[in-house]
Amino acid sequence: MVAAQLKDPQHKLSDTLRATAIEESHISLRQMLALVGEQGMLLFCVLLTVPFLLPVSIPGVSTPFGLLILFIGIGITLNRVPWLPAILMERRFAAAQLKPTLHKGANLLARVDRFIRPRLLLLTGSGPINRCNGLLLMLAALLLMLPLGAIPFTNAMPAWAILLLAIGMLQRDALFVASGYLLVSATLVWFSVLAIGLLMAGQNISTLLS
Repeated sequence: MVAAQLKDPQHKLSDTLRATAIEESHISLRQMLALVGEQGMLLFCVLLTVPFLLPVSIPGVSTPFGLLILFIGIGITLNRVPWLPAILMERRFAAAQLKPTLHKGANLLARVDRFIRPRLLLLTGSGPINRCNGLLLMLAALLLMLPLGAIPFTNAMPAWAILLLAIGMLQRDALFVASGYLLVSATLVWFSVLAIGLLMAGQNISTLLS
């Protein structure tokens, strides 16, 4: 179990990613959390979304990363430090794949940093609102975990939603939180369209074979 607190960041998100020095050939998720340090669990969420925001593929990360985001969302919903399974936290990934992704993610977040600021604090500071945000984070994590990575936008859309929600909660920026809500809604619409398309395709194939 990882005993980490949900703290606000003391530095820009892009600076934290650039300072993430991976020295070994492989790194575990527990080590990645240690690199984030006092920045807290929500920044760990941001770190876990980076591989899905860029046109760079790291095989086998959607399920473990999505599960960890799900557990963090549960912790936020219950207003307690989340329990993170050791079997996930000890899973190791090749640093050669993660390093360029983190650096590109830092460049991406640098463009976002300048727009982030505390605003509409009534929509980001209350307990009921934070629980709703935690529930939405859980939903986005479940969407991220679906085995649909080969279909365009199925990983990127929930990852961006998680990123916006985490940034908004970290920096008390309700505009980013609201954008996360909208993107989760758009993701649900997109997944519904895919489901309907697959169902219709299955029916057409059945008709041709009958």
